[in-house]
Amino acid sequence: MTDRTPQAETTFKIGIDVGGTFTDLFCWSGTGEVETFKVLSTPQDPSVGLVDGLRAVAAAHGLSVEALARRVKTIVHGTTVTTNAVLTRRGAKTGLLTTAGVRDALEMRRGIRERQYDNRYLNVEPLVERALRRPVPGRLDAQGQELEPLDLAALRAEARRLKGEGATAVAVCFMNAFANDTHERAAAEIVRQELPEAYLSVSTELLPTIRFFDRISTTVLNAYVGPVLRDYLRALTGKLAGIGFAGVLLIMQSSGGVALPQVTEARAAMTLLSGPAGGPPAALAYTAPHGLSSCLVADMGGTSFDVSLVQDGHVALRGEGEIDRLRIALPMLDIATIGAGGGSIGWVDGGGLLRMGPQSAGALPGPACYGRGGELPTSTDAQLVLGYLDPEYFAGGAMKLQRDKARRAIETHIARPMGLDVETAAAGMYRVISTNMAHGIRQITVRRGLDPREFPLVIGGGAGPLHACPIALELEIPTVVVPPTASILCATGMLLSDLGHDFVRSCVGPLAALPPARLEGVVQELVAEGRAELAKEGVSDERAEVQVALDLRYLRQYHEVTVPVAREAIARGDYAALARAFHAEHNRLYGYDLAGEGTPLELINVRVRALGRTEKPELPRREAGGPDPSRALKGRRRAFVFDADRFEELPVYDGHLLLAGARVAGPALIERTDTTIFVSARYAAELDERGSCLLRLRAAQGRVA
Repeated sequence: MTDRTPQAETTFKIGIDVGGTFTDLFCWSGTGEVETFKVLSTPQDPSVGLVDGLRAVAAAHGLSVEALARRVKTIVHGTTVTTNAVLTRRGAKTGLLTTAGVRDALEMRRGIRERQYDNRYLNVEPLVERALRRPVPGRLDAQGQELEPLDLAALRAEARRLKGEGATAVAVCFMNAFANDTHERAAAEIVRQELPEAYLSVSTELLPTIRFFDRISTTVLNAYVGPVLRDYLRALTGKLAGIGFAGVLLIMQSSGGVALPQVTEARAAMTLLSGPAGGPPAALAYTAPHGLSSCLVADMGGTSFDVSLVQDGHVALRGEGEIDRLRIALPMLDIATIGAGGGSIGWVDGGGLLRMGPQSAGALPGPACYGRGGELPTSTDAQLVLGYLDPEYFAGGAMKLQRDKARRAIETHIARPMGLDVETAAAGMYRVISTNMAHGIRQITVRRGLDPREFPLVIGGGAGPLHACPIALELEIPTVVVPPTASILCATGMLLSDLGHDFVRSCVGPLAALPPARLEGVVQELVAEGRAELAKEGVSDERAEVQVALDLRYLRQYHEVTVPVAREAIARGDYAALARAFHAEHNRLYGYDLAGEGTPLELINVRVRALGRTEKPELPRREAGGPDPSRALKGRRRAFVFDADRFEELPVYDGHLLLAGARVAGPALIERTDTTIFVSARYAAELDERGSCLLRLRAAQGRVA
């Protein structure tokens, strides 16, 4: 291809989210133009699909991929390679060096049964087999005082043993190292000498905090996925360099910040929720024009359904969580994930009940209707049979769907075993997966004492807008926002995210007894680390921001609460202000506090978040018009109206021709090249100035939320 002269000087910033089925691209040009692209993912090597996406962008602009690459200033990339490595157990062969006598802590976990009354429930298999969990003599007490010197000779022998066993990653985690890292530093040096090619994960470099199991599990997870991420990023940067990309590549982290590849390599476990972390900033950008700073964010991908909550402009962070029952204690966005996506497979269980997922057809072979060899019925097949998808207009016509193969898969595996016709079986699949997704939203609302009716629902993913109305009706949510970039919501958010680094250090003891100078000293050290990381990334002081939080609890409580605090209060030793902040947060979370009873507070951890503010793209505005949508009417199509439980001839509107202010009464379909929105009989749709489609309960007309 040749360059088109009018665009010769155009530059681009691109957000790229590699999912299980599709790779999504959000392209913002220096002229303010916004474009979205979807290409099939390549699970065998995700970087191939990423470059395929760049080729699609280049083709749309009449450029060669090399010409495009030279004009791309920034790529922000969310990846699932570490997540998939854990879920499929295809990470590195990992060895563990730990304190003698506790090598089984990784398998014993916290000693608490996950399912207390299920005697058949098996413990999760550790990522490091017992033969590779090597004990080393040497011991520190809880204050960091040496009780037994580290046996360097034994340590070197164990490192050589791991090398002989073929370990390509090594985790180092000693008891009480959070209080004194000298033993771990010595061990790390020996490992670098004996296994120079191995990926090294040291607990005090990654997570210098109390709670041994959390620390050892996180350190092992980091080692297990480290070589996978390292190899992927190096292959990706090589491919990008090969097509002439000389801009900045940033990687999305689970905490919602972005970082350079070399920074991310050392903290590979920070990418375990890399993709979904882009959703909340995008959702905020599209709700802001309505004066909303709180919302539910749901993204239906090809494999999973991810849900998060934004309150008062902030996405909840948590300091611990699990992935496939494996403990991780690094800061991450509070995201609930269930196996419900466009590729989720329908099946009938032993009791004759219809189930959807969590198994997924993925990108290859994909749903049966893709015609790529898939024979099992998926959510996408049901959507096609129900008339929600136009087989000639899927992905704007770039991909033709095969209705006969979708019907055959549903008939064979669902309809015939359940004694149903194909349409009824497809409707059942649609209802079941919608109910599953509503349950996923309950996990981050009802289970935490929050009412989902109080939040607008921002829904993304290519298939998400088809399920928005049944989800919202089940949860009684009056307003749903479908952004103009809904199908690539997370890729959009990646260009709206800031550089971010999180640091934590244990500082355990009664708050009142802690010398203010010591607390201020810990904060200053963490702040200095954060600013140093931002400086490596070229962030100027005026674009840098530091946030401080404390993990506090009432004395003898089991769990602590993370409380954002003002640095000024710490600097002046104002513990009363810190206590007031804790009482208020505890009351907000649990409905009570002990402020009037004089119960002492205990400090566990100090947390610092360093942010480097990035240049954000200005999202385009939609041309204004009247409420009449008739100019966008494409025709009519027979489709299933779930709240009426029947098929009807529905009007179909071209979503790209609707102007701001246009109103569409349900039931109706609004088709775009990237997604289709189903407006149920009880909702009405209206386009706002940013091109978002607002679905409102008809009884709630006149209010946004």
